[in-house]
Amino acid sequence: MALILNIDTATETAGISLSKDGGSLALLQNRDQKDHASWLHPAIEKMMRETGFRMQDLQAVAVTEGPGSYTGLRVGMAAAKGFCYALNIPLITESTLKVMAFAAREQAPSTGLFCPMIDARRMEVFTAVYQDDLTEIMPATAMIIDEDSFSDYLAGSKVSFFGAGSYKCKPIITAPSAAFIEINYHAGYLGILSFLRYLQREFTGLAYSEPAYTKEFYTHTRK
Repeated sequence: MALILNIDTATETAGISLSKDGGSLALLQNRDQKDHASWLHPAIEKMMRETGFRMQDLQAVAVTEGPGSYTGLRVGMAAAKGFCYALNIPLITESTLKVMAFAAREQAPSTGLFCPMIDARRMEVFTAVYQDDLTEIMPATAMIIDEDSFSDYLAGSKVSFFGAGSYKCKPIITAPSAAFIEINYHAGYLGILSFLRYLQREFTGLAYSEPAYTKEFYTHTRK
């Protein structure tokens, strides 16, 4: 039995799930992005208590490594690494965009390409492009969207765009082969992918794991 705690705090909605051999036993979500840090640990305690499991029963902890919110990524990664270190169990990391693409494939099967989008402010998004088998054909990147974005992919295939970042792109990307779809993305999908990584023993070393920010963090300094 592989009992895995799955943590996703990368986007506007944070989520945790407890999965057993890839099947979801429990799922909790928080839609207030400013509250992810204070919500996470009490939510995990509540979920474990209600399912009747102890933290010591876990075989691994999985976390979305990014891209996404800088603060959210740090919160999730720090919690996951702390649990793994204390319990002496492996850490599993997965791309936020790949989990989104997997959710889209499950909900809206397509013969084309999948393009998840996370809002990165203004006209910029975190995005990647995946084939139907989840092979990444455009690596995760921070992209400023214009009318020529994805033109090479749209010329040869249907591309399904989704995620919070896709809303502002819909008026700009108008090619006939562009489809904008709604998906229900949550940490339960991370539970399926983390189980596959667990079976393949694709673990991430605690000493070297860090969030995949995709672009450099910057702040405005007051004069």
